[in-house]
Amino acid sequence: MSRTIGTTVRGIIAPIVKQGDDLVEIVVDSVKAAYESEKFTFRDKDVVGITESLVARAQGNYITIDDIAEDVSKKINGEVGVVFPILSRNRFSMLLEGIAKGVDKVHLLLSYPSDEVGNHLMDIEKMDEAGIDPFTDVLSEEDYRKIFGKEVKHPFTDIDYIQMYKDLGVNGNVIIHLANNPKEILKFTKNVIVADIHSRERTKKILKNAGAEIVLGLDDICSEPSNERGYNSDYGLYGSNKASETMIKLFPRDGQTYVDEIQARLNKMTGKNIEVMIYGDGAFKDPVGKIWELADPVVSPAYTKGLEGTPNELKLKYLADNNLINLENQDINEIAKKYIKEKDSNLSGKMVAEGTTPRQITDLLGSLCDLTSGSGDKGTPIILIQGYFDNYATDSY
Repeated sequence: MSRTIGTTVRGIIAPIVKQGDDLVEIVVDSVKAAYESEKFTFRDKDVVGITESLVARAQGNYITIDDIAEDVSKKINGEVGVVFPILSRNRFSMLLEGIAKGVDKVHLLLSYPSDEVGNHLMDIEKMDEAGIDPFTDVLSEEDYRKIFGKEVKHPFTDIDYIQMYKDLGVNGNVIIHLANNPKEILKFTKNVIVADIHSRERTKKILKNAGAEIVLGLDDICSEPSNERGYNSDYGLYGSNKASETMIKLFPRDGQTYVDEIQARLNKMTGKNIEVMIYGDGAFKDPVGKIWELADPVVSPAYTKGLEGTPNELKLKYLADNNLINLENQDINEIAKKYIKEKDSNLSGKMVAEGTTPRQITDLLGSLCDLTSGSGDKGTPIILIQGYFDNYATDSY
C-alpha cells in the first residue's frame, strides 16, 4: 500500500501510576489497549516514549526537604554560596529550602536579566535605561529594588522570585546577589553549590580555578545510594520536581533497565523492532515568553540503541529549488526519491543538507513527546510515534 501519511504521533492514555507498580506491564498493556481500540499497524522503528515522572514514581524515587538539609550539612559547614539557580516554584524553591535548612547562611547568586532557561528577573529595557552592564555589574537586592521596584512579578507565574526565595530561608539566612560572573560569590564564601543546569561543569571549573574550597553541584546532593530515601547517582537533584509541600520527586534512575525490558516485551507482542525511550523536558524555546523549556539535565535519560545518533537527511526544498528545477517531461517525484535513496551515509557539511537540524534523535523525539503529552491533565504519559524514520523515498507501509 502506497504511503499517504508521514509521521504520526499518538498520546496513549494510561492509568495513574503509583509507587511499586509494575511500570513495564502498565506501558505494554496501555500500548496494547490503544492498538486494539484504534486498529493501527505496528512497524519496525516505531517509537514508544514514557515520561520520566512515571518511572520515578513507580520506583519511589522521592526525597524530603529534610533529606536535602541532612545531606548538605554533611558536606558543607557554616555558609554556602548557591550559584545561578533557575527561577521556579516547581524546580528550585524546595531545593533552596532544604539547603537553607542545612547551613547557617546562604548567599544566593542569581543571573540577570534572566535565568539560564529564560525566566526574566527584570525588564531589559529598564536595565538598559539604568545603564546596567550585565557583563560586569554586580547588584545587591537593595540595588535591584531601587531600580526595578519593590515588587517585580514574573509575567507567567505572577511571583516575585527574589522575595519568594528570601522567604524560604531560616530566620532570614538567604541573602540575594545578582551577577553573571560566578566568581563574585567568592567575595562572600569559599563554599559553593553550583545550580545551573547545562553549563554546570564550566561553572564548577571556573570556581575551582578561582580558589573556591568546596565546589559541589546539585548533582552531588542526594546522589549516593540509600535505602532510606530516593537518590540519583548521575544527576542528584537535577531534574527534580515538587511532588507535595514536603516531598520532591527526583529524576528517574536505572532507566536503561526499563526501556530494554519494555522493548523486549513489545517485540514479543508485535513481532516488530520497536524503539523505546524515557523523556523529560523537550528542548525547545517559547517564542513569546522566551523561556527555554529544558530544565531537566537531558531530554532523554535512557533509550534503546536504535535511537542513537543524529538524522542524515537531504533538504528536500533544496532539491526542488536546485537539482529538480529545470527538469521537463520527467517524473521529478521519482528523481527526488532516487536522490534520497542514493544519498551519502554522512551528509554533514554538504550543501544539499544545509538547513537540516543536526540534533540528537532523542532530543528531537523527546521534544515531540513532551509537546504531545503536555504538562497538565491530558492523561497521555505514553507516546507512540510512527513513521518518524521514513522519508519521501519510503514507498509503502
